[in-house]
Amino acid sequence: MAPSPQLELELLPARYAVVRLPPDAALPAWLQPEGFRNVAWTADELSIVCDEAMPPGDAGAERGWRCFKLRGPFDFALTGILLAVLEPLAGAGIGIFAVSTFDTDYVLVKQAKLQVAIEALAAAGHRLL
Repeated sequence: MAPSPQLELELLPARYAVVRLPPDAALPAWLQPEGFRNVAWTADELSIVCDEAMPPGDAGAERGWRCFKLRGPFDFALTGILLAVLEPLAGAGIGIFAVSTFDTDYVLVKQAKLQVAIEALAAAGHRLL
């Protein structure tokens, strides 16, 4: 088995919220087109990741997430990119919320576990920018 890739990770400066809405919900007016955000619809839910200040208090948001951007872009033929980040975090007992885009991946961890996450990622050979 090939060794895990060593990646460059950028810690985005904002704190984020993960919001769950019904699957038939429209995009809410409070979702503003600024910074990192992600929207995913499935048959079961509408999930939104956005700056934690965007959703109102009654939105059912889980706040307090920090986000690592894996510096891509990564070719679709590459394997083990996300796994290289998730394994050290799992080994450190850190839960994650992952988002993938065409060019790269984003891994969110709770603010309370951020320092432990940084240490685990550095120990795995990743470079934090």
